[in-house]
Amino acid sequence: MRWENLTVESGEPGESGESGGHGRAADAALFGADAVVTRTFDTPEFRGITFHEVRARSILNRVPGASRMPFEWTVNPYRGCTHACVYCFARKTHSYLDLDTGLGFDTQIVVKVNAPEVLRRQLASRRWQGDHVAMGTNVDCYQRAEGRYRLMPGIITALTEHANPFSILTKGTLILRDLELLTRAAQVTDVGISVSVGFTDTELWRTVEPGTPAPERRLDVVRTLGEHGIGCGVLMAPVVPFLSDHPAQLRDTVRAIAAAGATSVTPLVLHLRPGAREWFMAWLGRHHPHLVRRYERLYAEGAYAPKWYQRRITRQVHELAQEYGIGPTRAGTARRIGPTEASAAAEPPATSEPTQLTLI
Repeated sequence: MRWENLTVESGEPGESGESGGHGRAADAALFGADAVVTRTFDTPEFRGITFHEVRARSILNRVPGASRMPFEWTVNPYRGCTHACVYCFARKTHSYLDLDTGLGFDTQIVVKVNAPEVLRRQLASRRWQGDHVAMGTNVDCYQRAEGRYRLMPGIITALTEHANPFSILTKGTLILRDLELLTRAAQVTDVGISVSVGFTDTELWRTVEPGTPAPERRLDVVRTLGEHGIGCGVLMAPVVPFLSDHPAQLRDTVRAIAAAGATSVTPLVLHLRPGAREWFMAWLGRHHPHLVRRYERLYAEGAYAPKWYQRRITRQVHELAQEYGIGPTRAGTARRIGPTEASAAAEPPATSEPTQLTLI
C-alpha cells in the first residue's frame, strides 16, 4: 500500500489537493506508513471490511484549481466508503494508495483518527482565513464507519469554536445523531445541509447504492431536520439515464422530496469518471445488459452526458420543483439555518443553463 506519495506543503494549512485525488511532491507526507494501524471487527455491520487507521498531518484540503467544485476547501475524515455506490466518482482516489477502486473502495476504509485535533490546530493557524469548508463531497462523512469512530462531533465542534462556515452533504441517517451540535453551530456561523436522493425506486437503490440507507429513510432525515428548524436541501443525484429519468420517475422523486419539506432540489445527471466508469459499466452489464450500448453512445465523448441531455433533465426537474413549491439553490453555498429561515427557494431564471457538478 502506497502512503508516502500523499504530501502537504510545509507552512500551509493543508494544501494537499487530496480531495481532488492528486498527491504532489512536497516536504512532508500526509501520513507515514509507520503510523498505519489495520483493524477488522467481527460484527455484522463491519464484517468483510478492513479499516486502516492513520494519523493525518493535514485535514484541510485545497480543491485543485481545475476542479468543478464550487468551493475551495474540504475536510475528508475517511477514504473509501461502505455505501458502495457503483457510480461513485471518488473510486479513483483509492488507486493513489495502491488500493482497488472496485470492491477495495467499498471494503478498505482509511480512517483519519486524529482528524478533529488536526482540524482544530489548522483552524487556529494565522494563515487560515476562515473560508467555507465542505464535507461529504468526496466520500460520505456519515458512512457506517462514523458510527464507530465518531469523528464528526469533534470536527463540527472545532468549526463551531472558530465560527467557521461549513456545509455537509450526506446519504447517511447518522447525521441526526449530531443534530444538537449542528443547531449550536448555526447560532454562530453559516451552515449548509444537503441530503443526496437521486431517485425513489427501491429496486434500483438495492443494486446501485447497496450500502446506503433507503431513499425514504434519507427523506426522513430531511423531514426531521426541518422539524427542528434546520432547512435541508436535496441533491437529486445521480439521475441515472434510462433507469431513473422517465418523466413519471422524476415526478415521483420530486414529489417525495417536496413532501419531506426540502428547501431546494438540485438535479445532477450521472457522470462516469475513470475508476467509477469501469465499475459502473460492469454493474450495468450484469443487471441491465441491454443498456450497455446506449451508455457507450451517450458517454462516448467522456465522463459527462451530453449537454442536451443535462438540459432536458434540469428543465424537467425545475418545472416539477416549481409545481410542488420547491426550487434549486446554488450548489455549495452555505446557508444560515434556524427556525426563522424562509422555506421557499427562489425560482431559477428561465434562461439558466445546467451545471454538471462533481459532488456525487
